[in-house]
Amino acid sequence: MIMGNYYLYRCAYCVTRHLPLSASYALAIFLADCQYLLSKTDREAVQENLKLILKTNKVPSSMVRQVFRDFGKYLVDFFVMSKRVNKEFIKNSVEIKGMERLNDVLLKGKGGIILSAHLGNWEMAGSVLSLLGYPLSVVALAHKDQRVNAFFNSQREFFGTSVIQTNVALRSCLAHLKRNRLVAILGDRDFGHHGLKMDFLGKKAIIPNGAAYFSIKTGAPLILAFFLRAANDSFYIEFSEPIYPPKLEMGQVNNEEIEKLIKKYLPLMETQIRKTPSQWLVFRRVEVQ
Repeated sequence: MIMGNYYLYRCAYCVTRHLPLSASYALAIFLADCQYLLSKTDREAVQENLKLILKTNKVPSSMVRQVFRDFGKYLVDFFVMSKRVNKEFIKNSVEIKGMERLNDVLLKGKGGIILSAHLGNWEMAGSVLSLLGYPLSVVALAHKDQRVNAFFNSQREFFGTSVIQTNVALRSCLAHLKRNRLVAILGDRDFGHHGLKMDFLGKKAIIPNGAAYFSIKTGAPLILAFFLRAANDSFYIEFSEPIYPPKLEMGQVNNEEIEKLIKKYLPLMETQIRKTPSQWLVFRRVEVQ
């Protein structure tokens, strides 16, 4: 579903930044509808995922199409966020709850891990937090094309967010947490094949274990947060109560403790995905292992 061509990204970036937001959204919806009609693989993957989320054998085609449309809007928001996101935007278009929980975590001096999913607009969440003055680092999957990678990272870094690429995440995340920073990680899809097999949305799937590992290793708590779109294209986010890890024994992190910690937050993630199914922007089936 996601374009991999650098020139297509640049073209979309230039077009959306010179159009009114409503026109950009309209264009994105048109292109999303085209993708929905033309890509059988993506369409069937989304349909199967929605069957799991909604616990049904039949999903309306309109709901499948809405996932494509929400993804189109997500891309528009990503392209224009360096132009659109400012203090006025946050005041008028973003409802934030639980910010005091982030403050309390940072006062403890061990940093914090913001755990999210491919849900809503996780990229814009980083811009909003950085603009509000929070010391934020985000773990991001590196694109094969270095030009695409540089382009995406320039958008992420515009407001001061630090980007940690997945190929250097281990040492970098530990170092950033030791500096009492917030490290944001997506915990719903494993792209490195180093996660744990767990129950997820009714199927066995490989779940990333990085967030739980870093939490146990450093003592930094986990805070769940999802930056979600409202019906009027405003946004809302709520930071959960911190989930504190067990104390590290003998300096070693084992898979048993990691799995126990993941089981504390994975159901919360599943619950939010079931509440806002069209905003779970995943175009691969939940893999059965």
